[in-house]
Amino acid sequence: MDINESSSGRRKTFMRILMIEDDKKLCASVKFQLEKQGYAVDVCHDGEEGLFLMKERAHDCVLLDRMLPGMDGLSVLKNARISGVRTPVILLTALGDLQDKVAGLDMGADDYIVKPFAFEELTARIRSTLRRPLVWTDEHILSYGDISYDSAQKTLSRYDVSCSLSRREGDLMELFLRNPAQTLPRLLILTRVWGPDAEIEDGNLDNYIYFLRRRLKSLKSSLSIKSVRGVGYRLEDTDV
Repeated sequence: MDINESSSGRRKTFMRILMIEDDKKLCASVKFQLEKQGYAVDVCHDGEEGLFLMKERAHDCVLLDRMLPGMDGLSVLKNARISGVRTPVILLTALGDLQDKVAGLDMGADDYIVKPFAFEELTARIRSTLRRPLVWTDEHILSYGDISYDSAQKTLSRYDVSCSLSRREGDLMELFLRNPAQTLPRLLILTRVWGPDAEIEDGNLDNYIYFLRRRLKSLKSSLSIKSVRGVGYRLEDTDV
């Protein structure tokens, strides 16, 4: 998963961030700025709820305050890592001493930023933390098999033939393309595409899977979305 920005600074890929921070004004400000760049942002204000949300593995990155009510940030991080959560975590804290940074990094944080911070520094840290040399072929083009997806234009293409996707179709397709040949549980798909607090019927996901299957069929693609009974869905290349 790689975050890339155009020359105008606007993000071109679908990415969901969790911010665990008890300063509600700071949360509102960061959420507003990140959403302006195209990120999806969920916030919570105490450690226990934050740990619960981290364990859902619904996010690409976590911004975690060290000083939290209920459970402090380091305890949240420690418990999340023990539970097998590997989501990148950036600690946000007013504790800037070297030993504080070392303690956070040793506990499993991927980066550490001291308050107060410039928003530009935060976004740079997010980009750096999430940079992955995966299947990105351009700043907003994602490819697998015979399919390319342009997240800026919401366009799905096979060679010189293309079709447009709705925003929800595009977010769902991008999730599959970032995790090819992997079975994605229904709950993970719902929380990643619709959000952990969204109230939607299970059938909505099936409808969008049907839409994407029609798109792939119309392009005569070798890719197919397979149902995994009792679990979820998997994007496969039938030519492999």
